[in-house]
Amino acid sequence: MKKTVAAALAAAFVIGATSTTFAADDSWRMETNPFRDVDKGHWAYRAIEDLRLAGIVNGYGDGYFLGEKTITRYEMAQIVAKALANFENYQNVTNTGARNSKSAMKADLDRLAAEFRDELDALGVRVAELEKHSDKVVWTGELRYRYWNDKTDKDGSDGRDKKRKNDQLQLRLFPTAEVNDHWKVKARMTASANMKDDTSSDFKLTYAFAEGNYDKLTLMVGKMPFYTNVDDGLVMDDFFSGGAAVYGDKFKVALMAGRWNLDNANLHLPEDASINDNASSYQGAEISYDDSRFYIGAGYHHFRSDDFQSLPGYKKNEKNANVWAVGTRYTFGGKVTLGGAYASNTKADEFKRSWYAGLQYAGADKKTPGSWGLGAHYRYVGQNTSLAPTYDTFAMRTNKKGVDIGLSWTPLYNTRVEFGYFFGKTLDTREDDKTFFGRASWFF
Repeated sequence: MKKTVAAALAAAFVIGATSTTFAADDSWRMETNPFRDVDKGHWAYRAIEDLRLAGIVNGYGDGYFLGEKTITRYEMAQIVAKALANFENYQNVTNTGARNSKSAMKADLDRLAAEFRDELDALGVRVAELEKHSDKVVWTGELRYRYWNDKTDKDGSDGRDKKRKNDQLQLRLFPTAEVNDHWKVKARMTASANMKDDTSSDFKLTYAFAEGNYDKLTLMVGKMPFYTNVDDGLVMDDFFSGGAAVYGDKFKVALMAGRWNLDNANLHLPEDASINDNASSYQGAEISYDDSRFYIGAGYHHFRSDDFQSLPGYKKNEKNANVWAVGTRYTFGGKVTLGGAYASNTKADEFKRSWYAGLQYAGADKKTPGSWGLGAHYRYVGQNTSLAPTYDTFAMRTNKKGVDIGLSWTPLYNTRVEFGYFFGKTLDTREDDKTFFGRASWFF
């Protein structure tokens, strides 16, 4: 399913999410580690050295930038903050050993401000000069290639083939605009290409919303990411139109309301079933506690649509879905996470529960070449509870149970590859099911 980064939106409307400046794909749910080293070949070293030669900054700590010491992203962000604060008072760049003009160094400063803004936000460092001098609209993006191969042991009774394949190329662009000291506008535009038949789509607006940050309170209005953070995407990873509010720090409360397009649900439907109403009303709430090592939370999500009464596993006149969810996880030594979640739709008669449990080791950070992660989980995903789950190996078919294994790796800066393999059984037809998934992403 769609994931959506970064650093991340972490979709600020959900619990435990960390609101960030930029959103790129699944990165918007991932926490940035600001203490990782910056690769010595990174362009920021050259830009910082030019600023040092110009006398705009005099180093970090002991006054040195390069040499044998590799600077962390945290240290680099502090240098950028210092440079922004000093730049306006610097008048005589051409009388120093600087290799570039003042306008060229101003351009470098703007680029540095955009590159390391996530680290400043993650550390709680708000630099007024950074916000003042960085571009009002910043663009980031991702080019991703994805491949799926799903196979059941026989042709299904619903008429579907036992083998299903898909390969897709997708371009995502993420503009972020500063409105004032508290508000930003965030959006995503997406275009896709089917590699099998060489067809492509036009750019479409995936989401656009205004986000206001007031200390511990975050407000959002518009069409925004819809990720159920309490269960880590077991119930939902999509988008909805409406409003949301999140309040808290370690202890958080979130309230959401609006409309969700039921046509985006990943439902395994018989050939004679269809979705007609599309727009489902939605109200939800989540509450959680997160101290970075231990997380626990609970959520409730209510949907109402005439289409529910015609879906498999619902009573004839049932128009509601009431989904309750709980989740928890604990991280050992900063790298190994043991977690699980359970969700249930009290209005459904069949396929009404979902759960998972498993282990995750580290993860691939797109900014740290050589970083990698490995995970193994058991997943039971009922389609009437997990309406649009986040799992890539369930994108071609939900309503199944089994073992899900995933591997991620960053071979180069801003380049990440991921692989997933699922093996288990379908819940409706009781067939064996195997799914392979692969993705390569290039961030910019």
